[in-house]
Amino acid sequence: MLEDRTAEASSPTQWPAAYPKGYAVVDVETTGLARDDRIISAAVYRLDARGEVEDHWYTLVNPERDPGPVWIHGLTSDVLEGAPLFQNIAEEFSARLEGRVLVAHNAVFDWQMIAREYARAEREAPVRQRLCTIALSKELALPLPNHKLESLAAHFGVVQQRAHHALDDARVLAEAFRPSLRAAASQSIRLPLHECRPLTEWTDRAVPRQQGSSVGGGYGGYSSYRPTSWRPARKRPACPYPNPGRYEEGKPLKQGMRVAFSGDTSTERDLLEDRAIEAGLHVATSISRLTSLLVTNDPDSGTSKVVKARQYGTPVVDEAAFGQLLGNVAPASED
Repeated sequence: MLEDRTAEASSPTQWPAAYPKGYAVVDVETTGLARDDRIISAAVYRLDARGEVEDHWYTLVNPERDPGPVWIHGLTSDVLEGAPLFQNIAEEFSARLEGRVLVAHNAVFDWQMIAREYARAEREAPVRQRLCTIALSKELALPLPNHKLESLAAHFGVVQQRAHHALDDARVLAEAFRPSLRAAASQSIRLPLHECRPLTEWTDRAVPRQQGSSVGGGYGGYSSYRPTSWRPARKRPACPYPNPGRYEEGKPLKQGMRVAFSGDTSTERDLLEDRAIEAGLHVATSISRLTSLLVTNDPDSGTSKVVKARQYGTPVVDEAAFGQLLGNVAPASED
């Protein structure tokens, strides 16, 4: 760690009273990115209020299925066979998370994977808030070439030893988070904390373990590994209101408007979409000239939806602004 790197590594004498009292820096490796994928290893670094390491913990987890992209995480079926099941480590995991803000790089992914594992085990993760270090680096306006963990680590002089190993990734993130936290405190920046809503019920879709020969030896094939989003497609009722056109800044949303989403959201995406539907909006899965509004927390991401929104002149707002607009949606009959 470079303690004299600039103000980012300084420790302010006046610490913001509203900042959390402790953090749990988490990294999980998984069988893939889909809703029904599983955690295969987890690491937690517990930090105090100012980001100093208190202790760390690491475990393998038997996913009871194909391990997925072994070429990334290096954990084969043979390695994981004797590992504990998630329900057997859930209590210890909870003890590491209890009363702390969960910190992760792309935190919405780690949180969703953890919440789903707890739901499968018929338990509830003791996490009420999370902090994404990508969002924090944006708040600090760090001059990073991209939002990869390796770029954040390099900025603070943290050396990665085993990329995509949960324990080392958590260590790297903890060491990069400490100067980020101090920089935020010295500038009195409000931390980008988001609410975590644990799942209360879960139904697994069957994912058969693959048999037979495979690349790399010793584990099943990868037909169950899908490098796509971790959200399942859902059938939704048709919107009963006609599309009144595009959203105009300063005016309320109106029932029937077509709203699309792009990228990660702090609120579970399905829940956010359900709220939009309940308000009388049409949730669109793609962007067209008829789209009223695009909701994204990263308008510079370059995703196909963001690019098309620019081409069509579709208005773009972030999740926070959309949440406020949802509180005052005008009826379809209103002029």
